[in-house]
Amino acid sequence: MAVLALKDATITINSVALSDHANSVSVNYEIDSIEVTAFGSGGHTFAGGLQNNSVEIQLMQDFATSNVEATVYPLVGTTTTLVIKPTSSAVGATNPSYTISNAFLASHTPVAGAVGELAMTTLTFTGGTIVKAVA
Repeated sequence: MAVLALKDATITINSVALSDHANSVSVNYEIDSIEVTAFGSGGHTFAGGLQNNSVEIQLMQDFATSNVEATVYPLVGTTTTLVIKPTSSAVGATNPSYTISNAFLASHTPVAGAVGELAMTTLTFTGGTIVKAVA
């Protein structure tokens, strides 16, 4: 049984590589369940509906050009494309790439933290469609 400890996941937001600023990522792939139960069925019956995806990324804040703030701030209220891989190795069966197109970013907290703490921002992208690539 192969197991994986996330040590070098790749995270690209709006074509900008931000893996070196991230310390957590979660890709949630979900299909809405639509009840299609008819009279006489004897139980609930469901069919798959639309994708209902979300991606959460924790980033260490950086206000330098082409880094976290410059990438994220203009995306609030818009959709973008995310690409997530478990490792930095080439895409393959043991290192799939997840491309989330039209992911919506509703909010961003540019400044957060207490005295002496690392400045972090947690982003939650919702919606869009996920495509998994293994080659």
